[in-house]
Amino acid sequence: MAHEAAAPLLLPSAPATPDAPRRRNMFAFVCATLASMTTILMGYNLALMSGAQLFIREDLGLSDVQVEVLTGSMNLFMLVSILGAGWAADLLGRRGTLLLANAFLMAGALAMSLGGSYAALMAARFVTSVGVGFSRVVAPVYNAEISPASTRGVLSSLLDMFVNVGILLSYVSNYALAGLPVHIGWRVMFAIGALPPLFLAAGVLAMPESPRWLVMRGRHGEARSVLVRTSDTPGEADPRLEEIKHAVCGAGSSSAASGGAWKEMLVRPTKSVRRILTCVIGLQFFQQATGIDAIVLYSPLVFKKAGMSSNTAILGATVAVGVVKTCFILVATLFSDLVGRRPLLLASAAGIAVALASLALTLCVGAPATSVPLTMAAVLAFVAAFSVGLGPLAPAYSSEIMPLRLRAQGTGLGTAVNRVTCGLVTMTFISLADWITMPGCFLLYAGVAAAACAFVYVQLPETSGRSLEDMDVLFSK
Repeated sequence: MAHEAAAPLLLPSAPATPDAPRRRNMFAFVCATLASMTTILMGYNLALMSGAQLFIREDLGLSDVQVEVLTGSMNLFMLVSILGAGWAADLLGRRGTLLLANAFLMAGALAMSLGGSYAALMAARFVTSVGVGFSRVVAPVYNAEISPASTRGVLSSLLDMFVNVGILLSYVSNYALAGLPVHIGWRVMFAIGALPPLFLAAGVLAMPESPRWLVMRGRHGEARSVLVRTSDTPGEADPRLEEIKHAVCGAGSSSAASGGAWKEMLVRPTKSVRRILTCVIGLQFFQQATGIDAIVLYSPLVFKKAGMSSNTAILGATVAVGVVKTCFILVATLFSDLVGRRPLLLASAAGIAVALASLALTLCVGAPATSVPLTMAAVLAFVAAFSVGLGPLAPAYSSEIMPLRLRAQGTGLGTAVNRVTCGLVTMTFISLADWITMPGCFLLYAGVAAAACAFVYVQLPETSGRSLEDMDVLFSK
């Protein structure tokens, strides 16, 4: 058994009192919040291009194709760290990988702000993407593993909340700095992104390691200390620890860490693992194939198509999109444990299909007097529907249903599918709109959303209230 060193910043447990469950839930909430905040820079860097591209294009003289590739390339560059994040999370721990992510995010933001050519911007985008990929995979894994079953839906959905906070901050940054000289404004926008990783790294250092990773390393005493602090009652800590130990020992985690996980997922999957992977890959695919990042990144083009002509008005409209997208995520955060994941996902997919079909029809109206407000309403309805289900619950559901022995690698695989799909959407939207028209694009995405609704109804069981170690049983039925 590995040496059991003292867990960083784990204070002795307080005596049991009537308020102890609330304090323990608050401790788990703080830990999940700190992990989720590392994804602020994902939302910020992805969506910042929606406004910055207007100024980069003018400053550096980029073509439409170069802008399209620069905007969507992050999703493909992320694959490097996404596919390696499972290995890093098992080797360095969940905390260590999140610290590494923040280092890449800070370096990438600085490099982006100093870029003087298209090649330099692409290289900086790659560095940023590595950090984003690490945080996108490991943060949901950490949240799922630190959370008690009673509040896992709330704590896991915090991830998308902070992605959307980053998106909103990027829209506000675009709007606030639009008046600066062209060659300075977009550089300041990216330079601002170098500051948060410093504070986020300090927060990550203050949170404990995942109890499940500690058990995988034989550090049972530290794992129990974390479980005492994060369980609903002190009596739950020991049963949870035994469940985790049984899952680790029964799975042969050491072989999984050295490559057996990939073989079990892709070469010789059991019936339950095969069904889990189908749900994870399908859900991650549909989340992006419904076209959310086409709106996040290209909403200025959509509003121009509707008849808006002023850059200030367009950037102001994107701020409204960011506000609605962030606010409606609270619905998923508050109700995913009360209502369940499945009803929210079904309502979300159906709402997206209706909103996108409405957006497509609205863009065909033609008269700006009616097209602009109707387009704005349809876009806001789309992001609202996305944010109550598919947005926050796709990563939360995917990370919680994977078995412990496969969680890091399985989450990485699902996230890779998610990012490839997102990359294809963002790097083809302008070309596809030229080919089948912009309304045609949104009708296509509406059809994908309808298929997503059917997929959720047929394939996804309800998981709220179940322990992570009970998922194998659920998916074996």
